[in-house]
Amino acid sequence: MTRATLSQVLQPALRGGHAVAGLVCLGWEDARAFVAAAEAEAAPVILQAGPGARRHMPLPVWAAMFHALADAATVPVVSHLDHGQSAVECEEAIRLGFTSVMFDGSRLPLDDNIAQTRAVVEMAHAAGVSCEGEIGFVGYQDGAEGLGTDPGEAARFAAETGVDAMAVSIGNVHLQTDQAAQIDRDKLAAIEAATDVPLVIHGGSGLPHALRRDLARQTAVCKFNIGTELRMAFGAALRDTLAAQPHTFDRIALLSAVEPALTDRARAVIRDLR
Repeated sequence: MTRATLSQVLQPALRGGHAVAGLVCLGWEDARAFVAAAEAEAAPVILQAGPGARRHMPLPVWAAMFHALADAATVPVVSHLDHGQSAVECEEAIRLGFTSVMFDGSRLPLDDNIAQTRAVVEMAHAAGVSCEGEIGFVGYQDGAEGLGTDPGEAARFAAETGVDAMAVSIGNVHLQTDQAAQIDRDKLAAIEAATDVPLVIHGGSGLPHALRRDLARQTAVCKFNIGTELRMAFGAALRDTLAAQPHTFDRIALLSAVEPALTDRARAVIRDLR
C-alpha cells in the first residue's frame, strides 16, 4: 500500500528543493497513465478529482479508483479532492478515504475564508488527512479574472488556518492553453518570507516549462496542478488513434491506445519538477 497524504510528499519536496505534480484526472485511463508515469520516474504523484470530474462521475467511484491504483503502486500516491466547494463535500471525501482535500474559499471575504478553511483543516487533521487552502483568487483563461495574493494576508491565512499547503495567485491562470503566464517573482518572494507553508501553483499548464523547473528548484512552490496540458495530449492522441484506426469501434481499444502518449507526457511533467 502506498497511499500518502499531501504533507507526506510536500514536506520532503520543500526540504529537498523539488516539487510534486498534482495531475488532474478525468477517467480511469488518465489516472492509470499518471501512476505509470510516476512509477517510471520513481516519484510520488498526486491524483486530483476536480469539480468537473466529480460532476461526471460520483465521488465514491473516484475514491475507489484512486485507492486501487495507490494500493498497487510502488510510489507514494495522494488521492486529492481538488477545489472542494464546501465543508460537506470535504467531509464526504475524508469519509471515503481521500488522503488530501482542498477547501476553496478563495472567493470569500478574508475572515470567512480563514474561518471556513480552519474548520476543514481541523476536520481533516482529526482524520489524519492533509488540507490545502487558497488565498487570493486564481482566475481562468476566458473566464473570471484573478485576484493576486497579498503577502500579508497569506501570512495571516497560513498562521490562522494551519493548512498543509497554500495555493497562491501570482500570475498563474486556470485552463491556459499556451505557456505564456508571467509569474510575479517579487510577490512570490514576499509570500515565502512571510510563511514556511509549501506553496501551490494552480494553472501550471500555463507556465513555460523552464519556469516550472526553476520554480520547483529555487522556491517554496512544491506542488504544480497540471490539467489542461494533459487533456490536450489526450485529445491529440485520441484523434491520431481514430485517424489511424477508422474502423475500430471498441471503447477499450480506443482509449487504451491513448495511454502510452499520455504516460510519456506525464513523465515529462514529473521529470521537470524533480
